[in-house]
Amino acid sequence: MDGQARLQLSLRGRVQGVGFRLWARQQAQRLGCTGWVRNDPSGTRVEVVAEGARSTLEELLKRLSQGPPGAYVTHVEAEWHDSTGEFDHFQIRP
Repeated sequence: MDGQARLQLSLRGRVQGVGFRLWARQQAQRLGCTGWVRNDPSGTRVEVVAEGARSTLEELLKRLSQGPPGAYVTHVEAEWHDSTGEFDHFQIRP
């Protein structure tokens, strides 16, 4: 069985103002991940915290690293942690 994990991401590039958060939520929901996505106030990056099976999170990382049409990701910082189980769905945060 695939162990549960937590993935924290910081994605830089053209990731704000291009529908990235909505697309990221759709990808996470399709994969069955919980957590959140938000724009960083600096305007230069999107932050994601997601929980789920490690293999599912690896797929989410792959998808988010490519981004939706109209966006481009130039840099990804990823940190892996133990799952906390604190989320029951995936949401867009302000």
